[in-house]
Amino acid sequence: MSNGASTDQRRVRLKELIRKQGFASIPDLRSALEVSESTIRRDLDFLEETGEAQRTHGGVFYTGPTAAAGIFEDRRVGQWEKKRQVAVAASRMIDDHDTVLLDGGSTTYELARQLVGRPLQVVTNSLPLANLFASSDQVDLVMLGGYVHSRTGVSLGPYANQMLASLNVQKAVLSIAGADQRGYYNSNLLLVETERAMMNAADQTIVVADSSKFGRSSLARLCSLAEVKTVVSDDGLPTNWHERYRNLGVNLVIAESKEKESSLEDSVPGA
Repeated sequence: MSNGASTDQRRVRLKELIRKQGFASIPDLRSALEVSESTIRRDLDFLEETGEAQRTHGGVFYTGPTAAAGIFEDRRVGQWEKKRQVAVAASRMIDDHDTVLLDGGSTTYELARQLVGRPLQVVTNSLPLANLFASSDQVDLVMLGGYVHSRTGVSLGPYANQMLASLNVQKAVLSIAGADQRGYYNSNLLLVETERAMMNAADQTIVVADSSKFGRSSLARLCSLAEVKTVVSDDGLPTNWHERYRNLGVNLVIAESKEKESSLEDSVPGA
């Protein structure tokens, strides 16, 4: 009982140290908490599982909730595990030193958590996403300006679009509110205009969306299905969508479920 309580207290203190600094080295954490490196690593495993930290070479970044990220307060329920699976799959499509543009959706937020600590140039219109990268000296961060939508924390409108017109990125990763046979949708007209400008600024556009988004529309149509050549979703995507994308020549990437990931890890010697 007392050991469990001390473990919880230590992890709370560990999380607070990382949160205050943004980034902390493992030796510094070990010294501050006066515990072994193996204990620190176990605690960091726990914080990674809960989404509050992301380890990288030499230390750990804080990726937990902030005031700006309150829009994702429901991320532990519903479709969030599928969003995480999609984000992990999408992160494997981004190479170190890429210039990548991320919009402000919940799936791209989870993708950003996967990318923290990697050497990248990141362009975003999302305050919560920018906050994740702000403490990383591995990332060159560009924040798009413009009108900030209070409910989502993203910048929209003509200023953001004008800035995008002067930029070029290798990959733009966009989230959607819905998709049907006519194309992709989002729920805000200004957001769709900005996302079109993002597509124009990118050599390659990738749509990331969990399977619940398919088969429904929303207020504003972003583009046709054929205009995006790469889509990442989860294994709950209906089979008719597989066939539809195959006929359109779209590269559909299906993320592995957590159970499949665990099965693969168990089959690797020494994993």
